[in-house]
Amino acid sequence: MLEKVVIANRGEIALRILRSCHELGISTVAVYSEADRDLKHVLLADESVCIGPASSADSYLNIPAIISAAEVTDASAIHPGYGFLSENDDFAEQVERSGFIFIGPRPETIRTMGDKVAAIRAMQETGVPCVPGSDGPLGDDDDKNLELGRSIGYPIIIKAAGGGGGRGMRVVHAEAALLGAISLTRTEAKNAFNNDVVYMEKFLQTPRHIEFQVLGDGEGDAIHLGERDCSMQRRHQKVVEEAPAPGISEELRQEMGQRCADACKKLKYRGAGTFEFLFEDGEFYFIEMNTRVQVEHPVTEMVTGIDIVKEQLNIAAGNGLSCRQEDVRLRGHAIECRINAEDPENFMPSPGTITNYHAPGGPGIRMETHIYNGYRVPPYYDSMIGKLVAYGETRESALARMRVALNEIVIEGIKSNVPLQSDIITDAAFMAGGTDIHYLEKKLGL
Repeated sequence: MLEKVVIANRGEIALRILRSCHELGISTVAVYSEADRDLKHVLLADESVCIGPASSADSYLNIPAIISAAEVTDASAIHPGYGFLSENDDFAEQVERSGFIFIGPRPETIRTMGDKVAAIRAMQETGVPCVPGSDGPLGDDDDKNLELGRSIGYPIIIKAAGGGGGRGMRVVHAEAALLGAISLTRTEAKNAFNNDVVYMEKFLQTPRHIEFQVLGDGEGDAIHLGERDCSMQRRHQKVVEEAPAPGISEELRQEMGQRCADACKKLKYRGAGTFEFLFEDGEFYFIEMNTRVQVEHPVTEMVTGIDIVKEQLNIAAGNGLSCRQEDVRLRGHAIECRINAEDPENFMPSPGTITNYHAPGGPGIRMETHIYNGYRVPPYYDSMIGKLVAYGETRESALARMRVALNEIVIEGIKSNVPLQSDIITDAAFMAGGTDIHYLEKKLGL
């Protein structure tokens, strides 16, 4: 097993990684910015190193500082969590070149999957279904691009190859707007990602967002842990996630899950990853692969009983997978609500001091958070401060427990999106299951 791990992240995911490390007897090193010295995992870690000021660019995105922290503490590996440098192939490469273990996929895998065009090509080669589109970058030939748009059929969507998190995409409903949309998306992509490559896809009208969790040992063996429904979104950002996805048959689950696992085997994928799909009219269409642990991984853990972070650590240590595909069984249902420090009406961030915090409890309730009474939510980072997970033997039971938990949670001193989550959980369409990715924005009038 690994001896000492640097946790190159902050907040609830850093605390989550620390707990799994300590369960396995692994020493931990917390790296933190000057604004985060009072974070829970910093206080609980075996060692801690300040890596810079509050700005992410000078701390959590500072590759030399993080590697230096690993060097001075004599660590053996670095876990990037999610966000920040977790899908940065240059970071993974520098970690390994410096003699440390990167707890994640190989740099070349991250590089391929980080380029949406290259990822689609890789999936097509492995038999994973993709959205009809340009099957490659768009060139500068306007006539060819117009013809391509006609052949795909409107509406279509222009996407940046290096995009992510809902950025770098533009929907085009008519041919007259196509060339302008391509030009504008290229410019935005260059400014945001330093990569002006864009491609074209059919824009699905009412799809659901369904993703499959995979684990690979890096040597050619891989399994899937079923799927999650992440369709409740605002501006391409997930708000509520659940596992398994309502309305997906066991036969379709196993077929698509096996395709994802087989693709990982061919790629010799290492660690945890997620295949994200749009699902419409009974068909799956690949959109991207996330080469890291996901925010919503707890719902999969709840229905499978498999600790995904422990699996990451074991795989990185060279111990392979802890179970076979036939050992994976989905039992019950789990729902996760992201708890954000933001105004539930206008979604503006709400930093400040938490004067009173009470965590919900009871059967099947899991609260993943780093906050506590007196903790000050800084204004410099993502507004998510926790994840509330409810598990039940049925979806109805999980929903009932989530309603109780949302009513029980107390977060005072700042605003939070708990009222919005309560509204979603009691929404008739959501309770029925199967809402599409546009439902929440329509409900909110956005």
